[in-house]
Amino acid sequence: MYKNSLKKVWIPLIISSLVAMGVLLGIMIGSRNSGAVNGISSSSMPKVDFRDKISYTMTLIDRFYVDPVNRDSIAEKILPLILKELDPHSIYIPAKNMQQANETLDGEFDGIGVVFNMTTDTIVVIQVVPGGPSEKAGLNNGDRIIKINDSTVVGKKIDQNNVVKMLRGKRGTTVNLSLERQGLSELVPISVERGVIPIKSLDAAFMIAPKIGVVKLSAFSRKSYTELIKAFKELKEQGMESLIFDLRGNGGGFLDQAISIANEFLPKDRLIVYTKNKQSVVAKEYSDGHGKCSDIELVILIDEFSASSSEILAGAIQDNDRGIIIGRRSFGKGLVQQAIPYYDGSSVRLTVAKYYTPTGRSIQKSYDNGDSDAYNNDILSRYKHSEFFVSDSIKFDDSLKFITPKGKVVYGGGGIMPDIFIPLDTTTVEVTKYFREVTGRNILYRYTLDYSDKHRDALNNIASVTELNELLDSDKKLLDNFVTFAQKNGVEPNYKQIEKSRNLMETYIRAYIGRNSKIEDAGFYSNLYKIDDAMNRAIEELSDKE
Repeated sequence: MYKNSLKKVWIPLIISSLVAMGVLLGIMIGSRNSGAVNGISSSSMPKVDFRDKISYTMTLIDRFYVDPVNRDSIAEKILPLILKELDPHSIYIPAKNMQQANETLDGEFDGIGVVFNMTTDTIVVIQVVPGGPSEKAGLNNGDRIIKINDSTVVGKKIDQNNVVKMLRGKRGTTVNLSLERQGLSELVPISVERGVIPIKSLDAAFMIAPKIGVVKLSAFSRKSYTELIKAFKELKEQGMESLIFDLRGNGGGFLDQAISIANEFLPKDRLIVYTKNKQSVVAKEYSDGHGKCSDIELVILIDEFSASSSEILAGAIQDNDRGIIIGRRSFGKGLVQQAIPYYDGSSVRLTVAKYYTPTGRSIQKSYDNGDSDAYNNDILSRYKHSEFFVSDSIKFDDSLKFITPKGKVVYGGGGIMPDIFIPLDTTTVEVTKYFREVTGRNILYRYTLDYSDKHRDALNNIASVTELNELLDSDKKLLDNFVTFAQKNGVEPNYKQIEKSRNLMETYIRAYIGRNSKIEDAGFYSNLYKIDDAMNRAIEELSDKE
């Protein structure tokens, strides 16, 4: 029995050893063999620099790997990993995502030209793009889309992105819609030929107070400068002598657009921005003296989501002592990316330079290569350290101190610090349980849609913020009717809380109704700005100068 046990122990060990030796011998034989078995010899090794591990490895795989390999498939997985090891803004964009990535910056896409909202499982047309395919085909604000081609889309929980895919398509193709329209019992069939739809980067432009205009820019797209020049001209015709430029939430875009826009506000031969690349080549951009707004008083609003081109514009104005910066410290992106296309339609956006404000500031916040998580969580870290609420919580390195021509102290190393700090939202005191109920359950927004349907003709005839305000001011029961609407939809009135949240609710009701009017976002922001601390401070500053 003991001998049998020895056999059971030793025989497997001997077999394992022989197998291991066989493997080892196979490797050794392969290394000494001329290559008759596996085809690899010193003379057949690839003639590339073996110190370049990536190229060397891919060449080895191409030449010797036993199974077929799709290089493109490998590249799609490797390229994002390579670029992730660089700065946080160098990225790889696959070909399938290029169209979506470029739409906002290019300023156009192919589609039917409507802005819609899905409320209670119904697609409601909020805005029909003026001059677009839908307007030409006869769609109206307030129409409900019941069918898209042969697919019923009402009463179903369809993802909004899927609806977008159904409505969009190549220009020249047709989509058939069945619409429910107020006052008609039968569905209205309409065929829309898809076309080019412009994407506005200028959200709104209007007079917010006597002699004070405001513009809100959401991105620096290819057409931003053109849009703004037109808006400046119209505002000047309305008596604008001072301007509030709202760049809050603007994540940037094309560098040349920021330079052209800054040029409009600066006198001749003022440095706007300069860039420095890997070879230390410096490129400087100066104002040409032909700006049409160099004589107006200027305030720029920024926040923690104002980045890149927004910071170039704000930095040029601040460093040249040209205007007042109000808000909170900006994002801190001072890196310049260049789009470099691949043969298959994909692209890499590679950081090729750093930009500096006129005083010499780099406003790029610190980062470690390959650690994008910490970089992206910086905003959350600022919030936790109370930076959004107390300006004294922001500490700057004295070695990064710079002085403007008029002696103002400014700092580099992490965004643009405003001249006047405005803490995050102070309206939270007005947020009651009732307000959270009616907004969280989408009842407030649904009421504004219902109101817009009932006053569609009047809203479609509105041509200015003044006319919108006159219409809404004439309705003395706007809030009372909303409370009744909310009660019918399951939220019982709490009049103490309603009174506490009155200003907040009236503001949002008016803003959403304004967005459903002919003047669109101008109607929205003109009302929302009334409870905006930064905007009110900007108006105060400019009014004092007046």
